[in-house]
Amino acid sequence: MTTSAVPGWDPAQYLRHADHRARPFVDLLARVPDLPGDPPVVADLGCGPGNVTALLADRWPGARITGYDNSPAMLARGRADHPELAFAEADARTWTPAPGSHDLIVSNATLQWVPGHVDRFPDWIAALAPGGTFAFQVPGNFDAPSHRLMRELADSARWRDRLAGALRHDDAVHTPEAYLAHLTALGCTVDAWETTYVHLLTGEDPVLDWVKGTGLRPVLAALDADPEAREAFIDDYRTALREAYPTGRYGTPFPFRRVFAVACKGGR
Repeated sequence: MTTSAVPGWDPAQYLRHADHRARPFVDLLARVPDLPGDPPVVADLGCGPGNVTALLADRWPGARITGYDNSPAMLARGRADHPELAFAEADARTWTPAPGSHDLIVSNATLQWVPGHVDRFPDWIAALAPGGTFAFQVPGNFDAPSHRLMRELADSARWRDRLAGALRHDDAVHTPEAYLAHLTALGCTVDAWETTYVHLLTGEDPVLDWVKGTGLRPVLAALDADPEAREAFIDDYRTALREAYPTGRYGTPFPFRRVFAVACKGGR
């Protein structure tokens, strides 16, 4: 899901690494307990192109599932690829469903784009029926070379004036302990953890290809009107990534930390 301040998404670029991106969502769903509703009402907040929203229908056949996003391109791709599902426009910064209206609110790699997202937790927990669940995962790799090198390059003398404030920093997400504290304070039973996946990527400059679909988008948007400058930034960033992520015999290992939380509302 994007916010109004974040540049538009390219569904095709995002889906180039769909299998790797979907794995954390599968692991998240494995920790979600049975839902109280019959049929359950489910919201996928920041559904993107709908590829993981479809996994919700596999887990809960017959559920009333809606994927929410505020990227028109992502919603269009979701509706085209998954006509059996419902999609609607919404922004995670303001989306506030009615109290008790949902059995599951789930969010996959979205909340890092929402500054102050823990402040939204009370509304979302209130929107759960007794026994309902709020579950999410966010990337916890903002200190990784892929993101640190991007920020350092953007803050260099050549680019500082043009890219100041464009990129998120390492406080875009919180620790599992912090999420646990926020959600237990709202009366939930919480399972919080982190996992580092080591994706083996293939192809030429695969880490660059990965971040073009996500974290690099603000830079690409900021330099969109100046293709020469955009390519110059990409060239410098590509060189740094090749050194940080050397290609081995079978591909390029790409460690990626993720942070998870599953919060179950009491009272069922």
